[in-house]
Amino acid sequence: MPDLLVLGDSLAFHGPERPCPADEPRLWPNVAAARLGGTTELVARAGWTARHAWSALTGDPRVWAALPRVDAVVLGVSGMDTLPSPLPTALRELIPVLRPAPLRRAVRAGYRRAQPVLSKAQARLPGGGPATLPSRLTVAYLEQCRAGIHALRPGLPVVALLPSVHRAADYGFAHPHRAATDAAIRAWAAAAADVVLLDVPALVAGHVLGGHGNPDGMHWGWAGHRTVGDALAERLEPLLARPGAAS
Repeated sequence: MPDLLVLGDSLAFHGPERPCPADEPRLWPNVAAARLGGTTELVARAGWTARHAWSALTGDPRVWAALPRVDAVVLGVSGMDTLPSPLPTALRELIPVLRPAPLRRAVRAGYRRAQPVLSKAQARLPGGGPATLPSRLTVAYLEQCRAGIHALRPGLPVVALLPSVHRAADYGFAHPHRAATDAAIRAWAAAAADVVLLDVPALVAGHVLGGHGNPDGMHWGWAGHRTVGDALAERLEPLLARPGAAS
């Protein structure tokens, strides 16, 4: 019965209406695990990038406990990395800890109003303006994750998801960095040789861009989760069929 460790962002646990508990069977990590006859250890938070996945791998005791027993690791990040970030990421991530509370609420509300306008405007700049995480750093952190996993578990199947698409008004419908990050991840996986990619845009572009997902234009409906989960299981099946690959 194979067990999966999934390090992800909100696409791993957000449904068509709201975030869901990790054991919601319709989420794509659980769809994949169920098809394989196994279970999923889901470690994810909204807004996580490849940098957060590396931080979880090195600093979260849940991951430490899961890694010795799982049969595959899924790096379900990189989507947030590609989003516009009009305010430098380091500053934006300080907003939740601003004090006093009225200042925090005012800054958050102001940024939410400005983000769509600035994202759309900066997308016209050379290079598309700043991203949440530049593509070179995305692949650097993914490689650190892969190297760390294989240092502890040589040959353990690792699947990385390519960044999804969006039609989110919160980002001014702008997504100038996705193509560059997609290409960088493909090049990294080809060089690493022991990483399998899941082409998420090919699976959900029609679903998301056609308005069939969450009204926020970013997260998926249950049909999108099912498609991604089924495809992930198909990618993992031959890897887990190798002698000694699954428990």
